[in-house]
Formats: sequence, C-alpha cells, structure tokens
Amino acid sequence: MSSETLKQTIQDDLRTAMRARDQVRTSTLRMVLTAISTAEVAGTEAKELTDAETLTVLTKESKKRKESATAYRDAGRDELAATEEAELAVLETYLPQQLEDGEVDAIVDRAIAETGADSMAQMGQVMKRVQAQVAGRADGGAVAAKVRARLS
Repeated sequence: MSSETLKQTIQDDLRTAMRARDQVRTSTLRMVLTAISTAEVAGTEAKELTDAETLTVLTKESKKRKESATAYRDAGRDELAATEEAELAVLETYLPQQLEDGEVDAIVDRAIAETGADSMAQMGQVMKRVQAQVAGRADGGAVAAKVRARLS
C-alpha cells in the first residue's frame, strides 16, 4: 500500500466521483470528509487523524446509515431507506471486511481465557482485549452482548 492516507484516498475518490457525475458517491464522500474534518478539530487542538481514527469516523457514519435505513423501513419510507442504504454501500467500500460470527466468538473466548475472567466484574478487561482485535470489523454492541453472555 502506498503512503497515501485513507483521508487522501477518499478525497481522490471524491474528485473521481464528481467527474463521473456520480451523485450518491459524491454526496456520501463529501459528508464523510465533513465528518472527518469535524473530528480533526474536535477537542482541545486540531490534529490530522490517523487511518485508525478515520476508520472510526467511517464506522460511526455507516452505523448511522444502518440505523436510519432500518427506521425508515419500519416507518414505510422505502425511498428514504434506499438512499441510506446506497450511502452505506459507498461507506462499506472503505471499511475492513467484517468478521464472521464464529471468528468473533473465537476472539471473545480467547480474551476470556487470557484474562482468566469468570464474572461480569471482569467484562471491561475482556472487552478491552476484544476491541483491540476486532476494531472496526465487528459491531461493538454485538461483541459486548457475546462477552456478557459468556460471563454471566
């Protein structure tokens, strides 16, 4: 992989999408770049995000799209749900491949064994190890539910 950052890749892809007059991709990438810029100036001082931090922003944005699409479907607003799903498809091209359930289970089991956790009191220790391994490749809520189920 070249030394280009994820943010630069997204900026290059935005220019390409604009030239191709791809409305969905253009608007989605603009929105993501805005979210990245917002994250860069949040906090006490402005900073350039690392690729890992940029991935966190992308993951958050994709989660928003999933939740919105579900809410719109439940409300019978299929055209709005389709828009959210189209944006989600664009975002997913930048996210790492999601882990299968079995892979997450194995990571959770390994983390429990490594920490020697046997009760909910150690859930934080287990989650810390698991999150380090699954970062961006699995839904945090689903992972927490698996850890909770194993420890209770």
